[in-house]
Amino acid sequence: MPKQTLVFKSAVQLSLKNGQMNISYKDNPEQEHFRAIEDIAMILVDNHSVSLTVPLLGELAENNVAVVFCDQKHMPASMLMNLDANCRQEKFFRLQLEASEPTKKQMWKNVVETKIRNQAQLLETLGRSTNKLTRYTTSVRSGDTTNCEGHAAQIYWKELMGKGFIRDRFGEFPNSFLNYGYTILRAATARALMGSGLLPALGIFHRNYYDAFPLADDIMEPYRPFVDQVVILLITQKQRKLTKEAKHAFLELFYKEVPFGEQIVQLGTCLTYTAASVAKFFAGETKAIAYPRVICG
Repeated sequence: MPKQTLVFKSAVQLSLKNGQMNISYKDNPEQEHFRAIEDIAMILVDNHSVSLTVPLLGELAENNVAVVFCDQKHMPASMLMNLDANCRQEKFFRLQLEASEPTKKQMWKNVVETKIRNQAQLLETLGRSTNKLTRYTTSVRSGDTTNCEGHAAQIYWKELMGKGFIRDRFGEFPNSFLNYGYTILRAATARALMGSGLLPALGIFHRNYYDAFPLADDIMEPYRPFVDQVVILLITQKQRKLTKEAKHAFLELFYKEVPFGEQIVQLGTCLTYTAASVAKFFAGETKAIAYPRVICG
């Protein structure tokens, strides 16, 4: 059974009862529901009147459930992180810390090549030009020293959104859609990495004093076009605001089936496979990070 993503937008009390998550409503305490914690992948708390008990938070962390808290603007702002999510955690922490620069540069080269390929694939499925973009997929050097990622991005956004579009982390529509989707993707990626025993705080390329999850920012890059695909769909549906329906579309993305190697796998499961391959890369057991491919639909 696919793991669930639960969103709480009303005043509820979340607690632990008989090993399950108990959901009770503050305006109707007698009404309650239960969810098996092992069936939950992510919880999105989008109401400041929601309350959670400490025993529940401990159980959620132990089961590597990503608990994401939204701010007053209803944008994801913080996340509960388990510091002991995998029995082999100490091994992989050490491998991350001791990883050589050539290893990290090769990993980043792999990430950038895959990201550009997925960007080109998305443009192709939308009937946009890919001629200028595809040449960068074979031009990425170790560590992307020539910044193929940046050059490709300029072409990509112009083809995807139009010449007047400027990507802005704090911008209005359609940037607000992109920002929301990327934040959810970042949380899901961090959860997958922790589940594989990796520490999201140790990045291979992204380094920022104020960034708690640079490895998640690194590894999620080839997944960004999947979010972009949702944004394009919402635009074609004349959506201009982050409505409940729009946010739901981003959460549903993780249940979408996409090509992963020779398989067709849900995107949320792909993240788990990708994280496992990152761990193998650090351990010297593979030379490629496994990623899904973008398809139309």
